[in-house]
Amino acid sequence: MNDSVPEGAVAEEATTPEPGAPAAPRHDPDHDPSAPAPLNVPRTPTGDADVDAALERLGDADHLATDGHVEVYEDVHRGLRDALTALDARPGPPVPPRPLDNRS
Repeated sequence: MNDSVPEGAVAEEATTPEPGAPAAPRHDPDHDPSAPAPLNVPRTPTGDADVDAALERLGDADHLATDGHVEVYEDVHRGLRDALTALDARPGPPVPPRPLDNRS
């Protein structure tokens, strides 16, 4: 008895999926798993132009490799910090004068 199988039959068996088995993923030569991919994180407008501009800048990181994210994050952090500092520098409404104490 000869247990050998013709070469063509072995190759065919190895590439034929079983019924009901998931199909093997096809190789896409254009797909690069290490390429930048957008996170698509929604950014809701705040109503403050400086803050909104800084938050929109976060979208730039979607098109960069990870080593480029630091520059974007530092830029956004600087913009948000400047917006907060500007809030402290703006004059607020005038403080009403205190009533004089006339108990003398």
